[in-house]
Amino acid sequence: MMNKLSGQPDSYDKKSQYRFGRTLGAGTYGIVREAECGGERYAIKIILKKNVKGNEKMVYDEMVLLQRMKHPNIVRFHDWFESKDKYYIVTQLATGGELFDRICEYGKFTEKDASQTIKQVLEAVDYLHYNNVVHRDLKPENLLYLTKDAHSSLVLADFGIAKMLDSKDAMLNTMAGSFGYAAPEIMMKQGHGKPVDMWSLGVITYTLLCGYSPFRSENVADLIEECKSGRIVFHGRYWKDVSSDAKDFIVSLLQPDPSKRFTSEEALQDVWLTGKTATDFDLLPEFRAIMAKARLKRGINVIKLANRIEALKMQDPEDEDGTLSQPDIPADSAEMAGQKLAKKGTASTGLPTNNTGKKKTLSEVAKGAIFREVVFAKVREEKEKVEREKEAKAAEEKAKRGSYNPPR
Repeated sequence: MMNKLSGQPDSYDKKSQYRFGRTLGAGTYGIVREAECGGERYAIKIILKKNVKGNEKMVYDEMVLLQRMKHPNIVRFHDWFESKDKYYIVTQLATGGELFDRICEYGKFTEKDASQTIKQVLEAVDYLHYNNVVHRDLKPENLLYLTKDAHSSLVLADFGIAKMLDSKDAMLNTMAGSFGYAAPEIMMKQGHGKPVDMWSLGVITYTLLCGYSPFRSENVADLIEECKSGRIVFHGRYWKDVSSDAKDFIVSLLQPDPSKRFTSEEALQDVWLTGKTATDFDLLPEFRAIMAKARLKRGINVIKLANRIEALKMQDPEDEDGTLSQPDIPADSAEMAGQKLAKKGTASTGLPTNNTGKKKTLSEVAKGAIFREVVFAKVREEKEKVEREKEAKAAEEKAKRGSYNPPR
């Protein structure tokens, strides 16, 4: 009765069961927040209805799709409800961090480890494709570890633009994917289907083994030409200790012609995924050095994300249920910026203030964080340079003594 009087849908009663926490991220249509219910923690995607007006089917499609997907390497659906102005999608909360960030924390990460990591992702993709679902946005940010445990499973998340096909060979025509990971047929606005996920997996595998993308163009036109060429370069400095099977696996995924690309079934049969031919060479030193520079670019995304959260709040100034009343910097931005943005033990839940008592905006905090990250990155780079020079000098001395065997 109260729901009817207030104009709220019947499912709105479920919201009172959840205690909302920090903001984990923001997208085009809403934000994702952490929440607690019955002693369990969840991730709740909150979508403003006015942002999807006319496209409500997209939200319902995501909910239906998530409810059907039951696989250990796919984020699990828990519940959903709505208010008069928002949709809420409740899913399993992955707390172990993004794929690339987690790898940088390891003491060692070998090619064999990489092959088993990709196998987990591929098993999730194969399950989707078997069920005629195309994810369409495979990228490292959507590959999350469930827990901090060393043996935690990797799960595929964010099904916002995933599509269920009418048949196994059905084609889609809407734009999808993320820059640098989208297949050429998507960028050229041709019909696309399951092969686009395999292309994205190829880019992820390449990057996982060296720390940088196989495609370096910074605008769509150049990127299309680069992808269409079919020329994948394995630079000697970074790839000399990586097996030929790994390179063959990547080339089989990064085929410009989708009909020549590995299917998920074919990829799962590849010898590289058995780990038998993968080397025990430690990829981490070079991976860390390259990813440290990539963190600066990610820092820029912190500003964009902060601005997006602010914009969403501005769109809904009278947020009676509090879901947008306390915008937060995303959970990993403190680590990204090399500092703590909020000290433990403080009573305030808002953002830090300056000396005048005026509250800083998210963008100001994020920009300050990026400035500090630039400084820290430069210091790290200098340290790494000194270490490399020491190693080179030691190798030179060893060679002079006649006991140095150069790598083949």
